[in-house]
This record gives sequence, structure tokens and C-alpha cells, in this order.
Amino acid sequence: MLFTKSLKKNYQFRYVYNKGKSIANKYLVMYVVKNNSLENFLGISVSKKVGNSVVRSRVTRLIRENYRLSENKLKNGYSLVVIARNTTNGASYQEINKAMNHLFSKHNLFNIKNN
Repeated sequence: MLFTKSLKKNYQFRYVYNKGKSIANKYLVMYVVKNNSLENFLGISVSKKVGNSVVRSRVTRLIRENYRLSENKLKNGYSLVVIARNTTNGASYQEINKAMNHLFSKHNLFNIKNN
């Protein structure tokens, strides 16, 4: 079982923004680029436009938890950046979950054998 690592540095985020493919829905924007590794890398970006620090922290936790629960269903070898839109302020866990699963399937990240 491989665990996902975090994108932490600005240059890592920039690489995914510049080289990756983006798809958006009401709550989230997801950039995905294939990396030459056996594991996935996840970056989460929540702007100050979304809300104060309490709101931003909650949104970050919701996204991270949704990713963690979907992790074993996803293909390996990708770098992902998830950007929260203003509408995520006040969104429920189920709404974020549905939005993330929608983006995973649009990016074709689900492992067919695990679905």
C-alpha cells in the first residue's frame, strides 16, 4: 500500500499548473499531471477568498479526508493539485465528496479493477 505524499514547494505546484490538465466543477478545480513515480502527490490550495482561516482549514480537511478515503481506488503515478473555489465555503462533506469523485472520473484516475 503506497501512501500519497504532499506537494509543499511553490515550484512543485507551478509544475502541475503548467504541465497538467485542469477540469473544474462547482466546488473544485483539479490539475493532474503524470509523474515518473510509483506514488501520487497531492497539493491543496484554498485561497483567502474562500473565507477566514477557520473556513479555509475546514475546507482543506474535507478535501484531504475525501482524498484519503478514495486513495486506494486511484491509479498511481500522478501529481494532483486541488483548488477550492469560493462556493466551497459552507459546502457539506457529501458535496465535496461528490465533486471530488466527479473530477477523479473526468480525469480517468479511478482504477477500473477497484471500482
